[in-house]
Amino acid sequence: MREDAPAVGASELELDRQLLDAKLTAPRLTRRSPVSRAPLVAAARSSARRIVAVTAPAGYGKSTLMAQWASTEARPVAWVSLDRFDDDPIALLVVLAEAYGRIMPGAEHLTDAVRGYGGSALGRAAPLVATALRASRAPFMLMLDDLHEVQNPACHDVLSVVITGIPPGSQLLTASRAEQPHLAHARAVGESIEITAGDLAFDASGAREVFADADLALSPEEALEVVERTEGWPVGVSLAAAIMRDGGTPTVSGDDRFIADYLYQEALMSLPEHQQRFLRRTAVLENLSAALCDAILGTDDAGMLLRELSASNSFLMPLDRRREWYRYHGLFREFLLAELTRTEPDLAPGLRVRAASWFEDRGTHAVAVEYLLDVPTERTKAIHLVAATTLDAYQLGLLTTVQRWYRTIGDRAIEEYPPLAVYAGWITALAGHPDEADRWAAVLAEASYDRPPDDGSASFDSARAMLRSFMCAGGPEQALADARYAVASEPSTSPWRDQALVILGEAQLLAGDVERAKASFAEGSVVAAAHDNTDGLVTAESELARLMMDDGQWVEGAGHVQTALEAIDAHGMDDYALSVLAFAEAARLALHQGDLQAVRRHVTRAMRARPACTSAMPYISVRARLQLAKLHWALNDHITAHHLLREIEDIVIRRPHLGALVDQVEEFRNLVASTERTGWTGGPPLSPAELRLLPYLQTHLSNAEIAARLYVSRNTVNSELASIYRKFNVSKRSEAVQRATEVGLLGA
Repeated sequence: MREDAPAVGASELELDRQLLDAKLTAPRLTRRSPVSRAPLVAAARSSARRIVAVTAPAGYGKSTLMAQWASTEARPVAWVSLDRFDDDPIALLVVLAEAYGRIMPGAEHLTDAVRGYGGSALGRAAPLVATALRASRAPFMLMLDDLHEVQNPACHDVLSVVITGIPPGSQLLTASRAEQPHLAHARAVGESIEITAGDLAFDASGAREVFADADLALSPEEALEVVERTEGWPVGVSLAAAIMRDGGTPTVSGDDRFIADYLYQEALMSLPEHQQRFLRRTAVLENLSAALCDAILGTDDAGMLLRELSASNSFLMPLDRRREWYRYHGLFREFLLAELTRTEPDLAPGLRVRAASWFEDRGTHAVAVEYLLDVPTERTKAIHLVAATTLDAYQLGLLTTVQRWYRTIGDRAIEEYPPLAVYAGWITALAGHPDEADRWAAVLAEASYDRPPDDGSASFDSARAMLRSFMCAGGPEQALADARYAVASEPSTSPWRDQALVILGEAQLLAGDVERAKASFAEGSVVAAAHDNTDGLVTAESELARLMMDDGQWVEGAGHVQTALEAIDAHGMDDYALSVLAFAEAARLALHQGDLQAVRRHVTRAMRARPACTSAMPYISVRARLQLAKLHWALNDHITAHHLLREIEDIVIRRPHLGALVDQVEEFRNLVASTERTGWTGGPPLSPAELRLLPYLQTHLSNAEIAARLYVSRNTVNSELASIYRKFNVSKRSEAVQRATEVGLLGA
């Protein structure tokens, strides 16, 4: 699967920077709050608890409390305003790393390191962030607002690992409308302090302060009545003061009808019609800028309107110090969207489509996709944009986001656009899901498409041929025919030509044509380097290294090993299936050089990444395991060698037609049988299933919850956990995590 990304323009980088700055800037209090939250802040700060959680419905002043705390905090504050675009474990970790890197000298490069480990959020990226926090040179505050926007369980799993890195003297402050999953364990071990709606609710004294701020006198009896009717709901008390200031009676309740009635009468009707239209129509936007608003409205005065409304309307808040980006208060935005639906019911879809076009024109394709997916009538356009965007998102490690896009689009719609079905096949194959990959292969076998695909390949037929050759379900002859067709189809300028050449080399190996395979890999490596295609480069260089060392050309082989490893390290591909062979060849070279420490290091990297090597990519999975089995046999670790041979058998059962590779496996199996000897035999390695379970031992999930994450039974998790304990000679989770970290199976 190609990995070249389009050149990033200056305007695209500027937009990305603006959006990120808006997320990572603590809001400034533009007006004094009549009720100080200083006592709550002081109590939470002095508690020395590592976790402070603010949980309350909308309108209770969670963000205000956080902003007050941030404005008085002596420790460096890393602020993150979360939104739905962060609902992906890697996206979440990247924004946390960026926020921390901005306040802590020496941590500036943490973001790049985290993004590089996109293939393993829980096993590598989350421990990397936790380690960086733990090594902090000074106490700090990490503040996460709107945590309820993050709903994916995988995000809360990585957050639970990050929390373990909050050092003494530092604190994590989270605000959410919903229950916060990480609190269950924190409560149990006494590490948290919680601020709830009850703590944030106004009492009679607070109500009188709010009314006094509006230049209104309120008797103690009236204050009690206001608190009773509003149940102390801060927004309700403020609205009651506004009503009384306008001559009404502050008899309010906290239901949605009252909110809508008040906002309609006080926050909207009092404005000129053109400002009302502006507010309603721009409510479709998650965040607002003058240029974006002008683009969706077809106007040229959005900047002026935003400044006017921000100065007079407490529901429109600037997100950065330059006042380039704004957002509406959540309650106000919900109200405005309801008003837009009521007054102009057919307008919202078109506004969202224009917003998508604005972001797409500036290269921020992932945001454009989100807006399009909100418009069911634009599903065709969304499908084409997803097809053009999938690769970039995949390269950034946002596999969870891509999978969510595909679920939203639906299998039927993907099947109706075959080029996207090709991507679905690639993603499931590379992620190690053979059943899903086979299903997409079956769909593609019956599909046809005669227009140019969005991914830059020469044709749908060529793209399908490459995937089919890679999966090798039809045997060596079909794989060779498909690869030759792709090479003939993809011109020298095609971003897929290197992939076609590498696949051709693999097919030629299956057919026993080693010399032609060398030539294909060599050309594929050159083209891959020119297109910055890391997948193709790593595969080609790994195969060339193996073939050179097979011929006794160790110096040449060492050069290819170095090239492959440098590409893997530069792009954080440690846990990618295509990296396993490179690690195996690096270990083989180190064994030849007598460097046993390097042998162990590279073997560990290979064994850790091998779970993604399944029958969905059979010849790569078998060849990598065969090389590892030979290494373990040479190291006199017979148990692991036999274990790897059994894993090969499982793959060959599903993909029996692998040509010369099957003969090579049988040759090694016969060698094992004829030279079996006694001696040190090591211990059995963790199986692929156990390696998939291992990262979850860092969390506080129960076995049943882990089973749900992995889509297996609780009994399966119990048995795999027992096997891990036995192999590591430990008796509890923490010991297993420590042992796995020591041997390189967890952490970066």
